Amino acid sequence: MQGPPVDGSAGALRRLLIVNPNTNPAVTQLARQAAQRVLGPHTLAKVVQSAAGPLSIETFAHRQVAEPMTIEALSGHPGYDAYVVACFDDIALRAARGFLNAPVVGAAEAAIAVARLHASRFAIVTTVETMVPGIRALIAGLGATEICTVRATGVGVAAAAQVSDEVESRIAHAIISARDIDGAGAIILGSGGLSGRAADLSRSFGLPVIDSIEAAIAMAEVAARLSRPSRSPGASDHTPGQ
Repeated sequence: MQGPPVDGSAGALRRLLIVNPNTNPAVTQLARQAAQRVLGPHTLAKVVQSAAGPLSIETFAHRQVAEPMTIEALSGHPGYDAYVVACFDDIALRAARGFLNAPVVGAAEAAIAVARLHASRFAIVTTVETMVPGIRALIAGLGATEICTVRATGVGVAAAAQVSDEVESRIAHAIISARDIDGAGAIILGSGGLSGRAADLSRSFGLPVIDSIEAAIAMAEVAARLSRPSRSPGASDHTPGQ
Protein backbone atom coordinates (compact mmCIF):
# COMPACT_ATOMS: atom_id res chain seq x y z
CA MET A 1 0.00 0.00 0.00
CA GLN A 2 1.31 3.44 -0.89
CA GLY A 3 2.01 5.57 2.16
CA PRO A 4 1.45 9.32 2.53
CA PRO A 5 4.10 11.77 1.37
CA VAL A 6 5.91 12.90 4.53
CA ASP A 7 8.16 15.94 4.22
CA GLY A 8 7.61 15.77 0.46
CA SER A 9 5.01 17.15 -1.93
CA ALA A 10 4.37 14.76 -4.82
CA GLY A 11 0.67 14.14 -5.38
CA ALA A 12 -0.48 16.03 -2.28
CA LEU A 13 -4.12 17.13 -2.27
CA ARG A 14 -3.90 18.60 1.22
CA ARG A 15 -1.01 19.57 3.46
CA LEU A 16 -0.60 19.26 7.23
CA LEU A 17 2.03 20.80 9.47
CA ILE A 18 2.89 18.75 12.55
CA VAL A 19 4.82 20.56 15.29
CA ASN A 20 6.66 18.79 18.09
CA PRO A 21 6.85 21.43 20.86
CA ASN A 22 9.95 19.91 22.44
CA THR A 23 13.42 19.74 20.92
CA ASN A 24 13.92 15.97 21.06
CA PRO A 25 14.55 14.61 17.54
CA ALA A 26 13.55 11.09 18.65
CA VAL A 27 10.05 12.36 19.55
CA THR A 28 9.89 14.29 16.27
CA GLN A 29 10.68 11.06 14.44
CA LEU A 30 7.88 9.28 16.34
CA ALA A 31 5.47 11.97 15.12
CA ARG A 32 6.72 11.46 11.56
CA GLN A 33 6.14 7.72 11.85
CA ALA A 34 2.66 8.31 13.27
CA ALA A 35 1.82 10.36 10.17
CA GLN A 36 3.04 7.56 7.94
CA ARG A 37 0.79 5.09 9.75
CA VAL A 38 -2.48 7.01 9.64
CA LEU A 39 -2.57 9.46 6.73
CA GLY A 40 -3.97 8.77 3.30
CA PRO A 41 -1.63 8.66 0.31
CA HIS A 42 -2.53 12.14 -0.93
CA THR A 43 -2.00 14.09 2.29
CA LEU A 44 1.39 15.69 2.79
CA ALA A 45 2.70 15.81 6.36
CA LYS A 46 5.56 18.15 7.15
CA VAL A 47 6.98 17.50 10.62
CA VAL A 48 9.03 20.09 12.49
CA GLN A 49 10.16 20.67 16.06
CA SER A 50 10.62 23.83 18.08
CA ALA A 51 13.85 25.69 17.37
CA ALA A 52 14.64 25.99 21.08
CA GLY A 53 13.20 25.00 24.42
CA PRO A 54 13.04 21.94 26.67
CA LEU A 55 14.05 18.47 25.51
CA SER A 56 10.98 17.15 27.31
CA ILE A 57 7.85 18.94 28.53
CA GLU A 58 7.23 17.45 31.95
CA THR A 59 6.47 20.41 34.24
CA PHE A 60 4.53 23.68 34.19
CA ALA A 61 7.86 25.52 33.86
CA HIS A 62 8.71 23.47 30.77
CA ARG A 63 5.34 24.37 29.30
CA GLN A 64 5.89 28.09 29.89
CA VAL A 65 9.17 27.93 27.96
CA ALA A 66 7.80 25.70 25.20
CA GLU A 67 4.59 27.60 24.45
CA PRO A 68 6.09 30.72 22.79
CA MET A 69 8.47 28.53 20.81
CA THR A 70 5.53 26.44 19.61
CA ILE A 71 3.67 29.57 18.56
CA GLU A 72 6.78 30.68 16.67
CA ALA A 73 7.00 27.32 14.87
CA LEU A 74 3.31 27.44 13.91
CA SER A 75 3.39 31.06 12.77
CA GLY A 76 6.51 30.43 10.68
CA HIS A 77 4.64 27.99 8.42
CA PRO A 78 1.52 29.67 7.02
CA GLY A 79 -0.67 28.22 4.31
CA TYR A 80 -1.19 24.64 5.46
CA ASP A 81 -4.63 23.04 5.40
CA ALA A 82 -4.44 21.96 9.05
CA TYR A 83 -1.97 21.99 11.94
CA VAL A 84 -1.16 19.45 14.66
CA VAL A 85 0.49 20.16 18.00
CA ALA A 86 2.09 16.77 18.71
CA CYS A 87 2.22 17.03 22.47
CA PHE A 88 -0.30 15.87 25.06
CA ASP A 89 -0.24 19.27 26.81
CA ASP A 90 -2.28 20.82 23.97
CA ILE A 91 0.14 23.73 24.07
CA ALA A 92 -0.67 26.98 22.23
CA LEU A 93 -3.97 25.80 20.71
CA ARG A 94 -5.99 28.86 21.69
CA ALA A 95 -3.32 31.28 20.48
CA ALA A 96 -2.78 29.39 17.22
CA ARG A 97 -6.49 29.32 16.45
CA GLY A 98 -6.46 33.08 16.71
CA PHE A 99 -3.97 33.63 13.88
CA LEU A 100 -4.03 30.52 11.68
CA ASN A 101 -6.74 30.33 9.04
CA ALA A 102 -7.01 26.53 9.32
CA PRO A 103 -7.93 23.85 11.89
CA VAL A 104 -5.44 23.40 14.75
CA VAL A 105 -5.63 20.04 16.53
CA GLY A 106 -4.14 19.02 19.87
CA ALA A 107 -3.27 15.49 20.95
CA ALA A 108 -5.27 15.46 24.20
CA GLU A 109 -8.52 16.78 22.78
CA ALA A 110 -8.31 14.46 19.76
CA ALA A 111 -7.53 11.34 21.80
CA ILE A 112 -10.26 12.04 24.35
CA ALA A 113 -12.77 12.53 21.54
CA VAL A 114 -11.80 9.13 20.10
CA ALA A 115 -11.84 7.43 23.52
CA ARG A 116 -15.42 8.60 24.13
CA LEU A 117 -16.44 6.62 21.05
CA HIS A 118 -15.01 3.41 22.49
CA ALA A 119 -15.93 3.32 26.17
CA SER A 120 -17.98 4.97 28.89
CA ARG A 121 -14.85 5.10 31.08
CA PHE A 122 -11.27 5.43 29.92
CA ALA A 123 -7.83 6.26 31.26
CA ILE A 124 -4.79 8.23 30.18
CA VAL A 125 -1.40 6.57 30.64
CA THR A 126 1.29 9.24 30.69
CA THR A 127 4.96 9.61 31.57
CA VAL A 128 5.95 11.25 34.87
CA GLU A 129 3.82 12.24 37.87
CA THR A 130 4.49 15.95 37.29
CA MET A 131 2.39 15.68 34.12
CA VAL A 132 -0.71 14.56 36.00
CA PRO A 133 -2.02 17.93 37.33
CA GLY A 134 -1.85 19.52 33.87
CA ILE A 135 -3.56 16.54 32.27
CA ARG A 136 -6.31 16.63 34.87
CA ALA A 137 -6.85 20.30 34.04
CA LEU A 138 -7.16 19.38 30.35
CA ILE A 139 -9.65 16.63 31.20
CA ALA A 140 -11.73 19.09 33.20
CA GLY A 141 -11.70 21.60 30.36
CA LEU A 142 -12.95 18.90 27.99
CA GLY A 143 -15.74 17.83 30.36
CA ALA A 144 -14.34 14.35 30.98
CA THR A 145 -13.46 14.45 34.70
CA GLU A 146 -16.11 11.93 35.72
CA ILE A 147 -15.19 9.35 33.10
CA CYS A 148 -11.39 9.62 32.76
CA THR A 149 -8.53 8.76 35.13
CA VAL A 150 -4.79 9.34 34.78
CA ARG A 151 -1.96 6.91 35.45
CA ALA A 152 1.74 7.93 35.37
CA THR A 153 4.33 5.34 34.41
CA GLY A 154 7.23 7.14 36.08
CA VAL A 155 9.09 7.14 32.76
CA GLY A 156 10.32 10.45 31.33
CA VAL A 157 9.41 11.54 27.82
CA ALA A 158 12.92 11.01 26.45
CA ALA A 159 13.14 7.53 28.01
CA ALA A 160 9.65 6.67 26.76
CA ALA A 161 10.77 7.37 23.19
CA GLN A 162 13.24 4.48 23.51
CA VAL A 163 12.19 0.82 23.76
CA SER A 164 13.47 -1.08 26.80
CA ASP A 165 12.18 -3.85 29.05
CA GLU A 166 11.89 -1.43 31.98
CA VAL A 167 9.86 1.11 30.00
CA GLU A 168 7.53 -1.52 28.55
CA SER A 169 7.01 -3.08 32.00
CA ARG A 170 6.02 0.26 33.50
CA ILE A 171 3.60 0.98 30.67
CA ALA A 172 2.03 -2.46 31.07
CA HIS A 173 1.64 -2.00 34.84
CA ALA A 174 -0.10 1.36 34.33
CA ILE A 175 -2.51 -0.12 31.77
CA ILE A 176 -3.35 -3.06 34.02
CA SER A 177 -4.05 -0.69 36.93
CA ALA A 178 -6.23 1.53 34.74
CA ARG A 179 -8.19 -1.45 33.43
CA ASP A 180 -8.55 -3.47 36.63
CA ILE A 181 -8.73 -0.73 39.29
CA ASP A 182 -10.14 2.30 37.43
CA GLY A 183 -12.51 0.29 35.24
CA ALA A 184 -11.16 1.80 32.04
CA GLY A 185 -12.56 0.32 28.85
CA ALA A 186 -10.06 2.19 26.67
CA ILE A 187 -6.55 3.58 27.17
CA ILE A 188 -5.03 6.78 25.81
CA LEU A 189 -1.23 6.98 25.47
CA GLY A 190 -0.75 10.50 26.78
CA SER A 191 2.68 11.53 25.53
CA GLY A 192 4.48 11.96 22.24
CA GLY A 193 7.19 9.71 23.66
CA LEU A 194 4.70 6.84 23.93
CA SER A 195 3.67 7.01 20.28
CA GLY A 196 3.94 3.89 18.15
CA ARG A 197 2.92 1.33 20.78
CA ALA A 198 -0.89 1.42 20.55
CA ALA A 199 -1.53 -1.50 18.20
CA ASP A 200 0.70 -3.94 20.08
CA LEU A 201 -0.68 -2.88 23.47
CA SER A 202 -4.26 -3.21 22.26
CA ARG A 203 -3.57 -6.78 21.16
CA SER A 204 -1.79 -7.58 24.43
CA PHE A 205 -4.47 -6.23 26.78
CA GLY A 206 -7.62 -6.80 24.75
CA LEU A 207 -8.99 -3.27 24.80
CA PRO A 208 -8.71 -0.18 22.59
CA VAL A 209 -5.42 1.70 23.05
CA ILE A 210 -5.34 5.12 21.41
CA ASP A 211 -2.12 6.77 20.26
CA SER A 212 -2.82 10.44 20.97
CA ILE A 213 -0.46 11.65 18.24
CA GLU A 214 -2.08 9.38 15.66
CA ALA A 215 -5.51 10.60 16.79
CA ALA A 216 -4.52 14.26 16.38
CA ILE A 217 -3.00 13.71 12.93
CA ALA A 218 -5.99 11.70 11.70
CA MET A 219 -8.42 14.32 13.03
CA ALA A 220 -6.45 17.11 11.37
CA GLU A 221 -6.65 15.31 8.03
CA VAL A 222 -10.42 14.96 8.37
CA ALA A 223 -10.79 18.59 9.46
CA ALA A 224 -8.75 19.74 6.47
CA ARG A 225 -10.83 17.61 4.12
CA LEU A 226 -14.10 19.00 5.48
CA SER A 227 -13.10 22.64 5.69
CA ARG A 228 -11.11 23.23 2.49
CA PRO A 229 -11.35 21.99 -1.10
CA SER A 230 -8.55 19.65 -2.14
CA ARG A 231 -5.75 20.90 -4.37
CA SER A 232 -5.64 19.46 -7.85
CA PRO A 233 -3.06 16.66 -8.12
CA GLY A 234 0.22 18.00 -9.44
CA ALA A 235 -0.95 21.60 -9.18
CA SER A 236 2.23 22.76 -7.50
CA ASP A 237 5.20 21.10 -5.84
CA HIS A 238 5.85 24.18 -3.71
CA THR A 239 5.49 23.39 -0.02
CA PRO A 240 3.85 26.34 1.83
CA GLY A 241 5.96 28.19 4.32
CA GLN A 242 9.27 27.28 2.69
